[in-house]
Amino acid sequence: MTLTLDAYITLCDPPPLDVPHVHHARWGRNDPALAAHLQTRIANVMHVAREQMTAQRYHTFRHLQRTHWHHRVEIARDALPAFQQWAEAANAIYADADGNVYAPNGQRLVGHAGADPDAEVPYPADARHRRARTLEALAARSLRVPASLPPVIGEGEVVLRSPDEMAGRMLALMAVAIRGETLNEGDPLPLADIRARLAAGWPALSPKEAAFLHDEAPTRQQTIDAVWRYEALAVLQWALGLSEALPFPDRICDVPQCAQRALAWADGTLPTLPTPRPAAEILDALDLHLRLHWLVRQAQLDNQAPAGGLIGGVVTERHHALNWLVRFEDADWDDVDTPT
Repeated sequence: MTLTLDAYITLCDPPPLDVPHVHHARWGRNDPALAAHLQTRIANVMHVAREQMTAQRYHTFRHLQRTHWHHRVEIARDALPAFQQWAEAANAIYADADGNVYAPNGQRLVGHAGADPDAEVPYPADARHRRARTLEALAARSLRVPASLPPVIGEGEVVLRSPDEMAGRMLALMAVAIRGETLNEGDPLPLADIRARLAAGWPALSPKEAAFLHDEAPTRQQTIDAVWRYEALAVLQWALGLSEALPFPDRICDVPQCAQRALAWADGTLPTLPTPRPAAEILDALDLHLRLHWLVRQAQLDNQAPAGGLIGGVVTERHHALNWLVRFEDADWDDVDTPT
């Protein structure tokens, strides 16, 4: 007797499936067939979750969103233990023909008959260790966040934005921020002047950013939001290696210094090209800011000031920029989400 299973792998370069099998489908992240299939699978998971959105179902949903590879295979039933070992190494969950979704060890995560209470969605070891370090660092500051918040993606799952994308986004943010700042001061710079100084960032402008820049009378809130983009800009500069550190977000960035760096890049006057930071450092920052953003949002719900002197606007902008850097949900800048 055989089993037909759908495996959902989050690693960019998973180990080969060394279990005897027949392949019925193998789709990569850029294959339109995978996107369509995942929409159907996620819809099925969410349909089951209508009664109650448990942590298991939420983590399953997020895992499916992170899928880099999908395999539909047919294996002998007695090969299932070996398949499960491979799923563990590949950071994969899998579904059977009845729509039940399983953790690598075979415990049911989602199913019409319910889930196994101890079933856990897998995360790469480095992601779990990163979360543990973050929680330890937060505890040292007397900051507590729920242990149930998942890890962020691991190094083997992430495909960072390219240095060119980072640089273009940095200059686009600079254009938006300087426009907002000068509007806020009542002495707006002419758009032609901004474009002349930051021409390399113009192709990177998002639709919302372009609309803001060309709006002769943006709202007060739009102007304030634009000024906050300096904080996202600071993250991009840090990721590009243009600044040495990303300080704890209990203070705003050094705006003049950020502007000076961006203009030096735009003018081509930097002495050497920087080296972007490794993925591990960017993921460390993301894991921290995910949890700090939870603290900020919880404080808002409680109508209190955030603990630890956190500045909500700084945390929010950083989380947005970091999620963009790691291609969270493959979203473009305007559509980047920051769930906590």
